[in-house]
Amino acid sequence: MKKLFLLFCIFYNSVLLSQTILNSFSLNLNRPLEKGQILNIEDAKTNDIYVFAADDKYINILKYNKSLFLTNQYTDSIKNAENRSIIGHSISDDGNLILYWATENLRNIRIIKYYLGTKTSKALNFDLPLNNEYIITSFQKDNVFYILSKETSKQHLLLYKFNNGNCEVKMFDLSAIPFQNDNGQSLAFNTVIRYYPIEKMDADNFNTLDKTANKSKMYVLDGHILLTFDYSLKKTQVLDLNLATVDVTEKNFDQPITKKPSKTSNSFFYENKLLQIKADKEELLFDIKDFDSGKTLKSVTVSKKDTIDFKNSPFFLQINEKRPQEIKTTGKFLKQLSTLNAGITAFKNKKNIFISFGGFAEYQFSGYDYIQSNSLADFFDNDFGGYSEYSNKMTYFDAMLNSDLEFVNNKQSGPLAIDNVFYYLSINKNISLKNILKLKDYYILGYYDQNSKQYIMRKFTDGFINEDNGNPIMNKAQFSKPFSFGKIKFIEN
Repeated sequence: MKKLFLLFCIFYNSVLLSQTILNSFSLNLNRPLEKGQILNIEDAKTNDIYVFAADDKYINILKYNKSLFLTNQYTDSIKNAENRSIIGHSISDDGNLILYWATENLRNIRIIKYYLGTKTSKALNFDLPLNNEYIITSFQKDNVFYILSKETSKQHLLLYKFNNGNCEVKMFDLSAIPFQNDNGQSLAFNTVIRYYPIEKMDADNFNTLDKTANKSKMYVLDGHILLTFDYSLKKTQVLDLNLATVDVTEKNFDQPITKKPSKTSNSFFYENKLLQIKADKEELLFDIKDFDSGKTLKSVTVSKKDTIDFKNSPFFLQINEKRPQEIKTTGKFLKQLSTLNAGITAFKNKKNIFISFGGFAEYQFSGYDYIQSNSLADFFDNDFGGYSEYSNKMTYFDAMLNSDLEFVNNKQSGPLAIDNVFYYLSINKNISLKNILKLKDYYILGYYDQNSKQYIMRKFTDGFINEDNGNPIMNKAQFSKPFSFGKIKFIEN
């Protein structure tokens, strides 16, 4: 996944990154670049931290307590999981760890339970039914592993729940839900997600604009899954999937109305509020709506001639993850944004809400064929030196809201912790494997250092640190009852 939001880590020199080494562990991984896998997880009940580091022969399991002291370790063969990738994890009620190893086509999953106390493991086999067209996404919630899938030619979703070696499936029937385009033509659910694949949002991390610019999104809440659809320029359609009752509830939120027909709109769900953005070359509109009542809590309109005094960063244009270039005026920013898929993202930064407004598009050339309907002349602005065979483009700026939903001028707050993580990764070339874990108000970056052959954990916080801390200098910059589904059988070790 592209990490495109190094907002503060590019333009300022001689600044220190807010990071600290927590611990390191000697680890000799075989062929880490070709066969290596690393995963950091937190036990939702005990707050213990686990590290899984695997190569083509062995998996190493490290257990740390909540104070991040190493308390246990176990190395096991991966003979039951060869040529597979780790797609998720869970922790059983007895406290033991379970990893889910999938084949490349995701049709078969090897479920392996690891017993750290006895240094043993046991494997199960799960075959995804043939009537499943594809897996939409997988995720963990409260130590349980889930897979959301789409069944072939059916207007419903299937949610697989893996817990304590068992699998339950719930079906969410969407056949009664109307899907319509802006001309009032009916669409099949299958069609909607075929053209606009569902992208899962991460509740614990900053979701970058290349993810939030997607028209179909998924949010995992306590006891619910929300699906939001922004394929229409007139409204945001939301489906609430109740995990206990398997009921599906529909809600619709009108998009703000522009003076002229707009080219792009989108939304982002955050803290029981729906943030909506709509834009064209002339203006940008931003609404915040209460999710339960639908009431508009805040509405902002910016024209191309306005100065956006609530932004906390310049306007940026970024092509192919290269160094962002600054856009000088609101008009030029809106011209760029009107050619892209608009997106908005929000993230709690201490007491305030950090927001990025912008747009993103991926494109490919076949001669001069571009996957969107926008012209190449609009897509590439000659102000930035013409164009060549680029693959993506993003434009954006940042702002901040306080708890009263008022904009806050906080230009000197420094980078977010996650910015610091990705900037650190961008300048350290010896990191072959990495995993990022969010813990309360900081992040842990776990990675394998090829030179020292060590697994290292670093802590990253918001902002910058003082030079006397001794850290290196950086540049800133889905049936009413669950039913059994699929085949599970024991495999002898």
